[in-house]
Amino acid sequence: MAPYATFNFDAFPIVIVAFTGQKATEGSFKDYLSDLHKAYERGLSFTYLFDAEKATLPGLRYQKMQANWLKENEALMKTYCQGTAYHIPNAIIRTALKGIFALQQQPVPYKVSGNLNSAMEWCTDRMLTS
Repeated sequence: MAPYATFNFDAFPIVIVAFTGQKATEGSFKDYLSDLHKAYERGLSFTYLFDAEKATLPGLRYQKMQANWLKENEALMKTYCQGTAYHIPNAIIRTALKGIFALQQQPVPYKVSGNLNSAMEWCTDRMLTS
């Protein structure tokens, strides 16, 4: 099964989640949600940078799963995640993100950008000011 997203910890405390362009399946999306916990397992502050340049539009079912993950992990996020940047050059994918946030509000500060460098700078600034 091809992964829905890959996780790169090389720039920790910035964790880069890159969507692969694969359509979500039940298994790949559950793996993605499970892998989101890996940054929290370190017990250190960090930021997430979601690179959605290659993302495909997630179905409503997966948007609801993501919203439920946010709700279930709100306390964990507020403890360790200093913010989340989203690199989303595609307007349709930005609309899907708004849909997820309509179902469940993002519990930490976030930025949506069409520029990867801008998203990375925001993550760096969050770590310096937190």
